[in-house]
Amino acid sequence: MAAEVHAFQTKVSKLLKLLANSLYSNKEVFLRELVSNASDAIDKLRFAAISRPELVKDDPVFSIRIRADREAGTLTISDNGIGMTQAEANQHLGTIAQSGTEDFLEHLSAEQAKDAQQIGQFGVGFYSAFIVADRVTVVSRAAGAAENEAVKWESDGSGTFTSELTTRTCRGTDVILHMKKDEADFLDPWTLRGTITKYSDHISTPVYLWETKPAEEGKEPTHEWVQVNDAKALWTLPPKDVTEEQYKEFYKHLTHDWEDPLCWAHNRVEGDLEYTSLLYCPSQAPYDLYNRDVQKGLKLFVERVFIMDRAEAFLPNYLRFIKGLVDTNDLPLNVSRELLQESRVASKLKKALTKRALDMFAKLDAEKFKVFWTQFGRVIKEGVVEDPDNRDAVLKLLRFASTKSEGAVTVSLSDYLARMPEGQKNIYYLIANSREAAEGSPYLEGLKKKGVEVLLLWERIDEWMMGALTEFDGHKFVSATAGDLELDGVKSPESEAAEKPSETSKEDDDRAVARFKAALGDQVVDVKVSKRLVDSAACVVGAHDQMLTEQMRRMLEAAGQKLPEEKYTLELNLESPLVKKALAEANPEKFNEWAGVILDQALLSEQGSIKDPAGFLKRLNALLLG
Repeated sequence: MAAEVHAFQTKVSKLLKLLANSLYSNKEVFLRELVSNASDAIDKLRFAAISRPELVKDDPVFSIRIRADREAGTLTISDNGIGMTQAEANQHLGTIAQSGTEDFLEHLSAEQAKDAQQIGQFGVGFYSAFIVADRVTVVSRAAGAAENEAVKWESDGSGTFTSELTTRTCRGTDVILHMKKDEADFLDPWTLRGTITKYSDHISTPVYLWETKPAEEGKEPTHEWVQVNDAKALWTLPPKDVTEEQYKEFYKHLTHDWEDPLCWAHNRVEGDLEYTSLLYCPSQAPYDLYNRDVQKGLKLFVERVFIMDRAEAFLPNYLRFIKGLVDTNDLPLNVSRELLQESRVASKLKKALTKRALDMFAKLDAEKFKVFWTQFGRVIKEGVVEDPDNRDAVLKLLRFASTKSEGAVTVSLSDYLARMPEGQKNIYYLIANSREAAEGSPYLEGLKKKGVEVLLLWERIDEWMMGALTEFDGHKFVSATAGDLELDGVKSPESEAAEKPSETSKEDDDRAVARFKAALGDQVVDVKVSKRLVDSAACVVGAHDQMLTEQMRRMLEAAGQKLPEEKYTLELNLESPLVKKALAEANPEKFNEWAGVILDQALLSEQGSIKDPAGFLKRLNALLLG
């Protein structure tokens, strides 16, 4: 039967073209990727053999074998792992949509195309073979398949591939690279040995290299398979015996990421619950961090036997970016995903691993923590709501912009408390639709005048997060838009300098408030003299402290929720030139227009929009022309 010819998925063709044009700055990593894939195939067979031991009885000793043929110009990486059927080869090698090819290509700029760092986030390691090869042949036989049910897959990376049935005497996969002429160095045994030792020494499966022994006098040279890696599961070693470089290389093997991890935590625990864990935090957020359909989690080993690739049961969802593994003796070898969700052992492990992950972040130095927060801060905020048991630990990790941080998102809650002036009881915050809206909000004026720092938030998740917070270290969280800010007892250099007697009497203030009330009628709940404003003419506050912000209203409306109309109390700054000008207007009709414009300005400042912009402009224009 003739081989079937298939076209690559369009995005794959573009990717292969990039790879062929030296996307990677360090070409030797292709070997790490192919050895890692072989190791994964063996891990999967180990797990399958737990319930189907007949899959491995004919070849029970696992290995990865690498053989260079300088005369043929080929490099072959072989394993006796789980193998592939023809359908699986076509699916896994001909399309990589699940690996995020499209997102990868969209994120790839001209500068990034010269760099190896980006590709590791998108799981396309097999295609790195085309960096050094102008043709790749894969011969694979699935475990349990007949000898004549093997598949031969082949492509030159130009846009098509062929696949056909063939024979293979045993299970497993051969990846045969037909090397480019200028990549012949990778056919040298010393180059291969050095590369394997550098990148794959930690793989628990033995990696063998076909080497030529020097000929004795009068004899032909001999060939033999030589094991070149240490073949010890790195996580089983004492942490003191593992170097920083070994941890980094193991991370890259485990995750197929090309960047070094930001940090890691390696622990062995004995007692009621026995387990070994190795947790890594990437230095860059994965492209699918917010895609909840993508399965995430740790690799699960039971007594060093690989069980599950993405076990979600061991970490909460807000820590879904953490990579690594857990190896325990306290779960059965045949544990299923369903049983894992209900297991008391899994619950205990989740509690312990979550604490270790949060401790790992808390110990980061300032420079690394800045990277951590930039990449994963928004996800960590989810933990405030989702993980009440660890809320205090999560709160200590949060970082904010504030009125004293000059735009930088670096303020911790401990920093905030340390700077609180005498007499301040609460932690004040402001949620807005953007950084600019937060920094320019009129609600900050009185707090700044008193020397009170305000935390500034503008991300979509912030409303949800702050709704779950009541206090930190005995201090309540209070919105800067709240009706009563309780600032009378605050004493600071700023508050003392700002104290000055009112320019108007209480009777004048009452008359001014009464005029605005009469003009605005049922458009507002009440009108008051503001203690919070300095420069702005007016602001609105909710009829109660629990009013929805405009950001939350928009989110609920987008979700199809019908919300009641909300009315506000108008707070007036009677020292404002605009309010004084309005109060100086004797004509009742014109004063009503002034009152309407001032209310609309306050609503526009708080909400970013008003219900009747045409009416607002009409009143404003009439006053400007009058």
